[in-house]
Amino acid sequence: MLAFEDATASVDEPKSARLEARTQPSVKDTINRAATLNGVDVSSFVVSAAYNAAQSTIEAHKVTVLESEADREAFFNALDNPPKPTKRLQEAFAHRKKLIANAD
Repeated sequence: MLAFEDATASVDEPKSARLEARTQPSVKDTINRAATLNGVDVSSFVVSAAYNAAQSTIEAHKVTVLESEADREAFFNALDNPPKPTKRLQEAFAHRKKLIANAD
């Protein structure tokens, strides 16, 4: 048996939010069996698994992957040699400054 590690154990908040989900009976049975095999209740098992998946998804979206050499070259060239702001961009920033007090 694998040791169950509750991914939410380090979250220091009261458990006051609810999650509900509808699923097929066979899916529920599989989740129940896995929770039982891990010696935890279904709620802890599901929340921990969902929390792990959510964290992985968020982390994956933080990473920019530039697979081709051409993409990498264009990206780093734009960082090293940014284009001058266009008139339209300058107008947008001027408009923003009028709309937002203390924008800068």
